[in-house]
Amino acid sequence: MLKIINGQVYDPKNGINGVSKDLYIDGGRFVQPVQEAGETIDAGGCIIMPGGVDIHSHIAGAKVNSARIMCPEDHYDHFRAAADCTRSGVGHTIPTTFLTGYEYAGLGYTTVFEAAVPPLEARHAHEELEDTPLVDTGIYTLMGNNTMIMKALQEKDAAKRRETLRSLVSWLLASSKGYAIKVVNPGGVESWKWSAGTVDLDTPVQPFGISSRQILTALAETNEDLKLPHALHLHTNHLGDPGNVRTTLETMKTLTGHRVHFTHLQFHSYGITPKGGLKSAAPEIAEFMNAHPEFTCDAGQIVFGPVTTMTADSPMQFHLHETTGNKWGSFDVEMETGSGIVPLRYRPSVLFNASQWCIGLELLLLIKNPWQIVLTTDHPNAGPFTAYPQIIRLLMDADYRNSVIETLHPKVGHYTHLKDLKREYTLEEIAIITRSGPAKALGLSNKGHLGPGADGDLVIYQPHKDKEKMFASPVYVIKDGRIIVRDGIARQSFGGKRLVALPYGLKDLADGSLSQELAQDFADYYSISLRNFAVQYDYLPRMEVISCG
Repeated sequence: MLKIINGQVYDPKNGINGVSKDLYIDGGRFVQPVQEAGETIDAGGCIIMPGGVDIHSHIAGAKVNSARIMCPEDHYDHFRAAADCTRSGVGHTIPTTFLTGYEYAGLGYTTVFEAAVPPLEARHAHEELEDTPLVDTGIYTLMGNNTMIMKALQEKDAAKRRETLRSLVSWLLASSKGYAIKVVNPGGVESWKWSAGTVDLDTPVQPFGISSRQILTALAETNEDLKLPHALHLHTNHLGDPGNVRTTLETMKTLTGHRVHFTHLQFHSYGITPKGGLKSAAPEIAEFMNAHPEFTCDAGQIVFGPVTTMTADSPMQFHLHETTGNKWGSFDVEMETGSGIVPLRYRPSVLFNASQWCIGLELLLLIKNPWQIVLTTDHPNAGPFTAYPQIIRLLMDADYRNSVIETLHPKVGHYTHLKDLKREYTLEEIAIITRSGPAKALGLSNKGHLGPGADGDLVIYQPHKDKEKMFASPVYVIKDGRIIVRDGIARQSFGGKRLVALPYGLKDLADGSLSQELAQDFADYYSISLRNFAVQYDYLPRMEVISCG
């Protein structure tokens, strides 16, 4: 048993805001106070929060591995937690698997979700997550451009269509051992493969004749029919395009009343100037979010410096390659999706980048309820997750934020609103957007808090006026009741749990769950047989099934 005494505890889910409280962990979980403890940590003068939860990051799978190969210049030494128990690792925007786990743990994060995995490549992603130590992990399964999904949507009979989608989505999640339904540019990737055109919400997606709006509505309903723990995880159409606020707001109106998580919302909050340039539409997006508590989002805050963009939005990546002239890679994942990789550098002297930086912070400051927005960088698209402490300082220190604004392109104030915002986050709000909020949005009742029964994950920070220094260097990080980091050095290295959501509580769904027509399409067009498609349980030796409903 481990006992932590005298710490100033921030546990928003349980209404604890800076109260001195003793905590007890036994058997890997928090327990009620007891008289005796095997080991005691005196956290006097320190701040205690639950372990961090990253709701959206790209850390494993084929696209990440391809980016590592494609970007050797990214692979310089960057090893915060080297110790006798650790293994080697390199990389800044795309760290290798072991280093990814050490870096997350070194910041106090103990749970991370890989945000976009095609079912066909799920085995690869699980293999890499198995090599990522000290954090619990899960994957979101891509479905928004899946041929079988779109074919099922052609069914005219509404009841039959709904039942087919329930069975198909269940089969895809069970086969990939996924946690949530992920949708990226719904219909847009498939349409681009045929015509290279852009897709609006009602543009027919060839060759199926269905629309993005139909895909979104059907999958949102299916997500609720299956009672999955997390909302539909949505990357909307027209990411990064000036003027895309129109599409984002129309998508939100379409999905009003449904549980939806809008991811990397910064990239979808762009107005357009008369000359086609970028201006902030964060106030309009924030106003809509504030009026719709059924929605959550994450920020996708950009960080100045090198990044490696990677997404299952291949048309957007091709456009980015054409615009910048940077090297790129593109991948067609059979009947499921397409993806792309483009390395970039965000520069404060570039007006477009400076405006993007402001827009992300505006969303974080204008969305009133911190339970609705999560701190992310869409790692590594908008920046590496190692920049989280820097972003926290920007949110908590308005004077520092304003000093950074002064270093940006001189015209950025004409197109953004950040300089007018005075809000400063409290420690409680930081605990919400990095821990309690994402755990709640994910439906993880044993994450993001310090109450009895929760996973024994917590972080102890030494208070510091410079909040970047404070959050970059925890004194202790504890995972499942075991001290994994102390004073910035890894003390243990072990594998975390794999979090999986299986509809109806089933551990597996047989090949027969596919209709005869879809099974025949699989046989005709996939490069593997149906019986070899599903990820075997050997790839998830520490699987934890999160109940649906």
